[in-house]
Amino acid sequence: MTESPRILGLIPARGGSKRLPRKNVLPMAGKPLIAWTIEAALASSVLDRVIVSTDDEEIATVSRGHGAGVLERPPELASDSATGLAVMLHVLRVLAEQGERYNYLALLQPTSPLRTAADIDGAIGLLLEKQADTVVSVCETDHPPEWSNTLPPDHSLAGFYRPDVRETRSQDLPISYRLNGAIYIYDCERLLRTASQDMDDNGYAYVMPRERSIDIDSEIDFAIAELLLTRRETGNAA
Repeated sequence: MTESPRILGLIPARGGSKRLPRKNVLPMAGKPLIAWTIEAALASSVLDRVIVSTDDEEIATVSRGHGAGVLERPPELASDSATGLAVMLHVLRVLAEQGERYNYLALLQPTSPLRTAADIDGAIGLLLEKQADTVVSVCETDHPPEWSNTLPPDHSLAGFYRPDVRETRSQDLPISYRLNGAIYIYDCERLLRTASQDMDDNGYAYVMPRERSIDIDSEIDFAIAELLLTRRETGNAA
C-alpha cells in the first residue's frame, strides 16, 4: 500500500500591515480574520498539521486559541520586503530540525477568509491526481483583460482599444482567469532543493468561484468579505 503523503498547512501572518492595520486579527463576522483560515485548514481531511508563522504575540495567541500551532518568525522575515518563499523555507527547515518532514506544503493566506476546507481538499486532490509539483487557486476575471490597457500621462485613448476586440461582445471573448491568493501548494523537496516557487512546468490551476475569491487588501475588500461570510453563515448565500 502506498503511504499517504504528509501535507503541511502553513498560514503566514505577520503583525505589520500598512493599508489595513492589524488586519489579521480584526473582527470579521464574529471572529478574528485569521480564525476563518485556521478553521478551514483544521477542517481539511488531508492536512496533517496546521501552523501559523508570525512575529506577533497577539496573532500567536489568537492562533493557538483557535487550534493552530505557532512558529515564531524571526525579525528579518517580518518586514515588508520579506518574501513568502523565505517564510516557507524557514518553516520547513525549522520543522526538519525538529524531525518533522512533509511532502507538500499548502500556503493559506489569512486574507482569503472565504476559502473552505472543501477548496483545500479539492486543490490537494488535483495535485495528487496530476502528480503535480504545484497547484495554485484561480478564479475567473471580473472583466475581460482584452478591455484593459495602460494610459499615457495625458490619458489619451489613442491606441487604447485593441482593434481585434473593439466590437466584440464580452460573452464572445475567451474566459480568462487570475490568481486569487487563496491556495498555493508546493512540493517540499523541490522547494528546498531549488529555493524557487517556479514549478509551472508541472503545475495546475484549481478553479474557485469568484464569491470565495476575495483577497483582503483594503477596507472595501474587508467589508465585501464580511458581508459574504455573514450571508454564508446565516444560510442566506445567493
